[in-house]
Amino acid sequence: MRDIHVQDIIAAVKQAAITANYVIGPDLLAAFRRGLAEEESPTGREIFRQLIENAQVADRECVPLCQDCGLMVIFAEVGQEVRIVGGEFQAALQEGVRQGYQEGYLRKSVCHPLTRKNTGDNTPAVIHTEIVPGDRLKLWVVPKGGGSENMSRLFMLKPAQGWEGIKEAVVATVREAGPNACPPYIVGVGIGGNFERAALLAKKSLLRELGSPNPDPELAPLEEELLAAVNDLGIGPQGLGGRLTALGVHILMQPCHIASLPVAVNIQCHSSRHREVEL
Repeated sequence: MRDIHVQDIIAAVKQAAITANYVIGPDLLAAFRRGLAEEESPTGREIFRQLIENAQVADRECVPLCQDCGLMVIFAEVGQEVRIVGGEFQAALQEGVRQGYQEGYLRKSVCHPLTRKNTGDNTPAVIHTEIVPGDRLKLWVVPKGGGSENMSRLFMLKPAQGWEGIKEAVVATVREAGPNACPPYIVGVGIGGNFERAALLAKKSLLRELGSPNPDPELAPLEEELLAAVNDLGIGPQGLGGRLTALGVHILMQPCHIASLPVAVNIQCHSSRHREVEL
């Protein structure tokens, strides 16, 4: 067994929460630069230029990339040979989020669903834990903005609707989102599983490096087909028209019940923030 102390977990999550909100990933910055070169709309090119400048200012000045610092989602892969010592694992994750949002001066956006009273420290985070082989702890720290989450959708399609039904659902979701979730988007698609699993697949798909091909050869051409269909909508950067409504479509898929075809579409705004930590 390998011991990992909760204080190390707290420190890692705190720093990841701050860094994710301040510093854009190199894959996303590269996508912005490609967008600046490829977008045909003058307004769209100007938006890409501003997105690049915004990322540079946020990094240089240590300020958030976006005023919406998100509701924190954490994907945790815990090696079965890991022993958490010094405290409770989930409490450590929550404390890391709490400290990160307080010390990083990040906006606290978490509130009671009915009274709307703010919790004051951006907790509780949403935590998904999976036990895996090995003696390592891997964490993906994902601040997810409210605007993009609001435009995400789940569909329980009839099996006979097949691929055409899936494609229609994805395109309809992006069409409905329009400018509301701050395009250009990254579109996460989860296919299969069941009601809740499809949504989790869609969100987890957003963690893949933007611009990388899907490792599943069955899904790679489907992603290309969906991206072309989404960009044909003409919504464009910030909804002001153009070729690039989305920078990528990512799909995760698993088998489902013979009577079902669950499909989830998780919209991610242009400020696609996440950090990976391994202890």
